[in-house]
Amino acid sequence: MTKLAIEAVGLRKSYGHKLVLDGIDLRIPEGSIFSLLGPNGAGKTTTVQLLSTLLRADGGAIRVAGHDPESEPDRVRAAIGVTGQFSAVDDLLTAEENLLLMADLWHLPRAEGRRRAAELLERFDLQDAARKPAATCSGGMRRRLDIAMTLISRPRIIFLDEPTTGLDPRSRRGTWQLIRELVADGVTIFLTTQYLEEADQLADRIAVLDGGRIVAEGTAAELKSRIPGGHVRLQFGDIAELESAAAVLGVLARDDEALTLQVPGDGSTHALRALLDRLDQESIEVEGLSVHTPDLDDVFLALTGQPDGVREVLR
Repeated sequence: MTKLAIEAVGLRKSYGHKLVLDGIDLRIPEGSIFSLLGPNGAGKTTTVQLLSTLLRADGGAIRVAGHDPESEPDRVRAAIGVTGQFSAVDDLLTAEENLLLMADLWHLPRAEGRRRAAELLERFDLQDAARKPAATCSGGMRRRLDIAMTLISRPRIIFLDEPTTGLDPRSRRGTWQLIRELVADGVTIFLTTQYLEEADQLADRIAVLDGGRIVAEGTAAELKSRIPGGHVRLQFGDIAELESAAAVLGVLARDDEALTLQVPGDGSTHALRALLDRLDQESIEVEGLSVHTPDLDDVFLALTGQPDGVREVLR
Protein backbone atom coordinates (compact mmCIF):
# COMPACT_ATOMS: atom_id res chain seq x y z
CA MET A 1 0.00 0.00 0.00
CA THR A 2 1.31 3.46 -0.93
CA LYS A 3 1.78 5.62 2.16
CA LEU A 4 -0.18 8.87 2.06
CA ALA A 5 1.49 12.21 2.75
CA ILE A 6 -1.85 14.03 2.88
CA GLU A 7 -5.37 12.74 3.40
CA ALA A 8 -8.55 14.79 3.78
CA VAL A 9 -12.10 13.48 4.03
CA GLY A 10 -15.20 15.68 3.84
CA LEU A 11 -13.20 18.90 4.27
CA ARG A 12 -15.49 21.91 4.78
CA LYS A 13 -14.87 25.62 5.30
CA SER A 14 -17.13 28.67 5.30
CA TYR A 15 -16.54 32.37 5.78
CA GLY A 16 -19.74 33.62 7.31
CA HIS A 17 -22.54 32.55 4.98
CA LYS A 18 -20.14 31.88 2.09
CA LEU A 19 -19.37 28.17 1.68
CA VAL A 20 -15.85 27.89 0.25
CA LEU A 21 -15.18 24.15 0.55
CA ASP A 22 -18.10 21.75 0.46
CA GLY A 23 -16.81 18.38 1.63
CA ILE A 24 -13.73 17.73 -0.51
CA ASP A 25 -11.64 14.53 -0.32
CA LEU A 26 -7.90 14.32 -1.02
CA ARG A 27 -5.48 11.36 -1.04
CA ILE A 28 -1.91 12.31 -1.95
CA PRO A 29 0.86 9.65 -1.91
CA GLU A 30 4.31 10.39 -0.56
CA GLY A 31 6.94 11.45 -3.09
CA SER A 32 4.43 12.70 -5.67
CA ILE A 33 3.30 16.01 -7.17
CA PHE A 34 -0.37 16.82 -6.71
CA SER A 35 -1.82 19.88 -8.42
CA LEU A 36 -5.03 21.64 -7.43
CA LEU A 37 -6.58 23.72 -10.20
CA GLY A 38 -9.54 26.05 -10.10
CA PRO A 39 -10.73 29.54 -11.00
CA ASN A 40 -9.97 32.52 -8.78
CA GLY A 41 -11.92 32.24 -5.54
CA ALA A 42 -12.44 28.49 -5.91
CA GLY A 43 -10.79 27.75 -2.54
CA LYS A 44 -7.29 26.66 -3.54
CA THR A 45 -5.46 28.91 -1.08
CA THR A 46 -8.01 28.11 1.64
CA THR A 47 -7.27 24.41 1.11
CA VAL A 48 -3.53 25.03 1.53
CA GLN A 49 -4.15 27.07 4.68
CA LEU A 50 -6.29 24.32 6.20
CA LEU A 51 -3.76 21.59 5.45
CA SER A 52 -0.84 23.68 6.73
CA THR A 53 -2.46 24.60 10.10
CA LEU A 54 -3.06 28.26 9.19
CA LEU A 55 -6.86 27.83 9.32
CA ARG A 56 -9.19 25.53 11.23
CA ALA A 57 -11.68 23.46 9.21
CA ASP A 58 -15.40 23.63 9.94
CA GLY A 59 -15.80 19.93 9.23
CA GLY A 60 -14.04 16.83 7.97
CA ALA A 61 -10.86 15.01 8.91
CA ILE A 62 -7.28 15.81 7.89
CA ARG A 63 -4.01 13.91 8.22
CA VAL A 64 -0.77 15.53 7.10
CA ALA A 65 2.38 13.43 7.48
CA GLY A 66 0.26 11.17 9.65
CA HIS A 67 -0.82 13.94 12.05
CA ASP A 68 -3.98 15.95 12.67
CA PRO A 69 -3.37 19.69 12.03
CA GLU A 70 -5.90 20.63 14.72
CA SER A 71 -4.71 18.42 17.58
CA GLU A 72 -1.03 18.12 16.56
CA PRO A 73 -0.19 21.39 14.79
CA ASP A 74 3.46 21.41 15.88
CA ARG A 75 4.06 17.93 14.44
CA VAL A 76 2.48 18.97 11.14
CA ARG A 77 4.51 22.19 10.99
CA ALA A 78 7.70 20.25 11.64
CA ALA A 79 7.00 18.11 8.56
CA ILE A 80 5.94 20.78 6.06
CA GLY A 81 7.17 23.85 4.24
CA VAL A 82 5.00 26.52 2.64
CA THR A 83 5.97 28.79 -0.24
CA GLY A 84 3.19 31.29 -0.89
CA GLN A 85 2.31 33.07 -4.10
CA PHE A 86 3.95 36.22 -2.67
CA SER A 87 7.63 36.00 -1.84
CA ALA A 88 8.70 35.82 1.82
CA VAL A 89 12.19 37.10 0.94
CA ASP A 90 13.41 40.14 2.91
CA ASP A 91 14.73 42.61 0.31
CA LEU A 92 17.09 44.32 2.77
CA LEU A 93 18.94 41.08 3.58
CA THR A 94 21.34 39.17 1.37
CA ALA A 95 20.42 35.72 0.09
CA GLU A 96 22.66 34.16 2.73
CA GLU A 97 21.18 36.31 5.50
CA ASN A 98 17.65 35.32 4.47
CA LEU A 99 18.59 31.66 4.76
CA LEU A 100 20.33 32.18 8.11
CA LEU A 101 17.29 34.03 9.41
CA MET A 102 15.12 31.01 8.55
CA ALA A 103 17.64 28.73 10.25
CA ASP A 104 17.38 30.86 13.41
CA LEU A 105 13.57 30.77 13.27
CA TRP A 106 13.78 26.96 13.13
CA HIS A 107 16.20 27.05 16.10
CA LEU A 108 18.95 25.27 14.21
CA PRO A 109 22.39 25.35 15.90
CA ARG A 110 24.46 28.16 14.38
CA ALA A 111 27.02 25.85 12.74
CA GLU A 112 24.28 23.65 11.26
CA GLY A 113 22.39 26.70 10.01
CA ARG A 114 25.46 28.02 8.20
CA ARG A 115 26.19 24.62 6.71
CA ARG A 116 22.59 24.25 5.57
CA ALA A 117 22.56 27.77 4.06
CA ALA A 118 25.76 27.05 2.13
CA GLU A 119 24.30 23.78 0.79
CA LEU A 120 21.15 25.50 -0.42
CA LEU A 121 22.99 28.44 -2.00
CA GLU A 122 24.99 25.95 -4.05
CA ARG A 123 22.07 23.68 -4.89
CA PHE A 124 19.91 26.57 -6.10
CA ASP A 125 22.75 28.29 -7.96
CA LEU A 126 22.60 31.35 -5.71
CA GLN A 127 26.27 31.73 -4.82
CA ASP A 128 26.52 35.00 -6.78
CA ALA A 129 23.60 36.42 -4.76
CA ALA A 130 24.90 35.20 -1.40
CA ARG A 131 26.36 38.61 -0.40
CA LYS A 132 23.97 40.85 -2.39
CA PRO A 133 20.73 42.40 -1.14
CA ALA A 134 17.77 40.31 -2.29
CA ALA A 135 16.23 43.44 -3.80
CA THR A 136 18.88 43.28 -6.56
CA CYS A 137 17.99 39.69 -7.53
CA SER A 138 15.94 38.81 -10.59
CA GLY A 139 12.45 37.33 -10.24
CA GLY A 140 13.74 33.84 -10.95
CA MET A 141 16.52 34.15 -8.36
CA ARG A 142 14.09 35.47 -5.74
CA ARG A 143 11.74 32.52 -6.33
CA ARG A 144 14.65 30.06 -6.04
CA LEU A 145 15.69 31.78 -2.81
CA ASP A 146 12.10 31.63 -1.54
CA ILE A 147 11.97 27.86 -2.13
CA ALA A 148 15.44 27.43 -0.63
CA MET A 149 14.25 29.20 2.53
CA THR A 150 11.37 26.72 2.74
CA LEU A 151 13.87 23.85 2.60
CA ILE A 152 16.00 24.98 5.53
CA SER A 153 14.10 22.63 7.87
CA ARG A 154 14.20 19.68 5.43
CA PRO A 155 10.39 19.36 5.11
CA ARG A 156 8.85 16.12 3.84
CA ILE A 157 5.86 17.95 2.32
CA ILE A 158 5.96 21.31 0.54
CA PHE A 159 2.98 23.46 -0.34
CA LEU A 160 3.70 25.62 -3.39
CA ASP A 161 0.94 28.19 -3.88
CA GLU A 162 1.27 29.55 -7.43
CA PRO A 163 5.09 29.38 -7.27
CA THR A 164 5.88 30.75 -10.75
CA THR A 165 3.45 33.67 -10.96
CA GLY A 166 5.17 36.58 -12.68
CA LEU A 167 8.23 34.63 -13.82
CA ASP A 168 9.49 34.67 -17.40
CA PRO A 169 9.39 31.36 -19.33
CA ARG A 170 13.06 30.53 -18.69
CA SER A 171 12.77 31.15 -14.93
CA ARG A 172 9.51 29.17 -14.83
CA ARG A 173 11.16 26.15 -16.44
CA GLY A 174 14.09 26.44 -14.07
CA THR A 175 11.68 26.33 -11.14
CA TRP A 176 9.99 23.26 -12.65
CA GLN A 177 13.33 21.48 -12.72
CA LEU A 178 13.94 22.33 -9.06
CA ILE A 179 10.52 20.90 -8.18
CA ARG A 180 11.28 17.67 -10.05
CA GLU A 181 14.58 17.34 -8.18
CA LEU A 182 12.83 17.76 -4.84
CA VAL A 183 10.38 14.97 -5.67
CA ALA A 184 13.27 12.76 -6.80
CA ASP A 185 14.61 13.20 -3.26
CA GLY A 186 11.32 11.90 -1.83
CA VAL A 187 9.59 15.21 -1.07
CA THR A 188 5.83 15.49 -1.66
CA ILE A 189 4.66 18.61 -3.51
CA PHE A 190 1.17 20.11 -3.20
CA LEU A 191 0.96 22.60 -6.07
CA THR A 192 -1.65 25.21 -6.83
CA THR A 193 -1.20 27.09 -10.08
CA GLN A 194 -2.94 29.29 -12.63
CA TYR A 195 -0.65 27.96 -15.37
CA LEU A 196 -2.29 24.85 -16.77
CA GLU A 197 0.87 23.92 -18.69
CA GLU A 198 2.65 23.84 -15.33
CA ALA A 199 0.25 21.23 -13.95
CA ASP A 200 0.47 19.28 -17.21
CA GLN A 201 4.27 19.22 -17.05
CA LEU A 202 4.68 18.46 -13.35
CA ALA A 203 1.71 16.80 -11.69
CA ASP A 204 1.28 13.08 -11.16
CA ARG A 205 -2.38 13.75 -10.37
CA ILE A 206 -4.58 16.80 -10.84
CA ALA A 207 -7.82 17.80 -9.13
CA VAL A 208 -10.12 20.53 -10.45
CA LEU A 209 -11.86 22.55 -7.73
CA ASP A 210 -14.99 24.53 -8.56
CA GLY A 211 -17.95 25.67 -6.52
CA GLY A 212 -16.37 24.29 -3.36
CA ARG A 213 -16.16 20.75 -4.73
CA ILE A 214 -13.65 18.56 -6.55
CA VAL A 215 -15.37 18.27 -9.94
CA ALA A 216 -12.73 16.00 -11.55
CA GLU A 217 -9.52 14.22 -10.58
CA GLY A 218 -6.98 12.08 -12.41
CA THR A 219 -3.78 12.21 -14.39
CA ALA A 220 -3.48 14.90 -17.05
CA ALA A 221 -4.07 12.27 -19.74
CA GLU A 222 -7.18 10.94 -17.98
CA LEU A 223 -8.69 14.41 -17.65
CA LYS A 224 -8.01 15.27 -21.28
CA SER A 225 -9.60 12.03 -22.46
CA ARG A 226 -12.93 13.06 -20.91
CA ILE A 227 -13.22 16.15 -23.10
CA PRO A 228 -14.62 15.78 -26.65
CA GLY A 229 -12.85 17.31 -29.62
CA GLY A 230 -9.89 14.99 -30.25
CA HIS A 231 -9.21 14.27 -33.90
CA VAL A 232 -6.66 13.13 -36.46
CA ARG A 233 -5.91 15.47 -39.36
CA LEU A 234 -5.04 13.62 -42.56
CA GLN A 235 -3.16 15.34 -45.40
CA PHE A 236 -3.43 14.07 -49.01
CA GLY A 237 -1.40 14.71 -52.12
CA ASP A 238 -4.31 15.52 -54.45
CA ILE A 239 -8.06 15.97 -54.53
CA ALA A 240 -8.67 12.47 -55.89
CA GLU A 241 -7.05 10.84 -52.84
CA LEU A 242 -9.02 13.21 -50.61
CA GLU A 243 -12.32 12.28 -52.28
CA SER A 244 -11.54 8.56 -52.01
CA ALA A 245 -10.69 8.82 -48.33
CA ALA A 246 -13.80 10.86 -47.60
CA ALA A 247 -15.95 8.24 -49.32
CA VAL A 248 -14.37 5.43 -47.29
CA LEU A 249 -14.36 7.19 -43.92
CA GLY A 250 -17.56 9.17 -44.27
CA VAL A 251 -15.84 12.20 -42.74
CA LEU A 252 -17.67 15.54 -42.91
CA ALA A 253 -14.91 17.90 -41.73
CA ARG A 254 -12.77 18.50 -44.81
CA ASP A 255 -10.75 21.28 -46.38
CA ASP A 256 -10.48 20.87 -50.15
CA GLU A 257 -8.02 23.73 -50.50
CA ALA A 258 -5.63 22.30 -47.88
CA LEU A 259 -6.41 18.71 -49.00
CA THR A 260 -7.15 17.60 -45.44
CA LEU A 261 -9.74 15.53 -43.63
CA GLN A 262 -10.50 15.67 -39.92
CA VAL A 263 -11.31 12.29 -38.38
CA PRO A 264 -12.74 12.22 -34.83
CA GLY A 265 -10.67 10.05 -32.48
CA ASP A 266 -8.52 9.94 -29.37
CA GLY A 267 -5.24 9.59 -31.26
CA SER A 268 -4.28 6.36 -29.51
CA THR A 269 -1.83 4.00 -31.20
CA HIS A 270 -4.54 1.39 -31.69
CA ALA A 271 -6.95 3.88 -33.28
CA LEU A 272 -4.27 5.31 -35.58
CA ARG A 273 -3.19 1.86 -36.73
CA ALA A 274 -6.79 0.89 -37.50
CA LEU A 275 -7.37 4.13 -39.41
CA LEU A 276 -4.26 3.77 -41.56
CA ASP A 277 -4.88 0.05 -42.17
CA ARG A 278 -8.35 0.86 -43.45
CA LEU A 279 -7.00 3.44 -45.89
CA ASP A 280 -4.20 1.10 -46.95
CA GLN A 281 -6.73 -1.64 -47.76
CA GLU A 282 -8.37 0.81 -50.18
CA SER A 283 -4.96 1.76 -51.66
CA ILE A 284 -5.37 5.35 -50.46
CA GLU A 285 -2.08 7.07 -49.76
CA VAL A 286 -1.79 9.50 -46.84
CA GLU A 287 0.86 12.17 -47.28
CA GLY A 288 0.89 13.27 -43.63
CA LEU A 289 -1.06 13.25 -40.41
CA SER A 290 -1.20 15.06 -37.10
CA VAL A 291 -3.00 14.18 -33.87
CA HIS A 292 -4.95 16.85 -32.02
CA THR A 293 -6.10 16.15 -28.45
CA PRO A 294 -7.77 18.45 -25.91
CA ASP A 295 -5.33 20.17 -23.54
CA LEU A 296 -5.77 21.19 -19.92
CA ASP A 297 -7.13 24.55 -21.03
CA ASP A 298 -10.03 22.67 -22.63
CA VAL A 299 -10.47 20.58 -19.47
CA PHE A 300 -10.47 23.67 -17.26
CA LEU A 301 -12.99 25.54 -19.39
CA ALA A 302 -15.24 22.52 -19.72
CA LEU A 303 -15.31 21.67 -16.01
CA THR A 304 -15.35 25.05 -14.24
CA GLY A 305 -18.29 27.39 -14.15
CA GLN A 306 -20.61 24.68 -15.50
CA PRO A 307 -23.91 23.44 -14.05
CA ASP A 308 -23.61 20.13 -12.20
CA GLY A 309 -25.50 18.29 -14.96
CA VAL A 310 -22.98 19.33 -17.60
CA ARG A 311 -20.06 18.26 -15.39
CA GLU A 312 -21.66 14.87 -14.81
CA VAL A 313 -21.83 14.31 -18.58
CA LEU A 314 -18.13 15.21 -18.91
CA ARG A 315 -17.22 12.77 -16.14
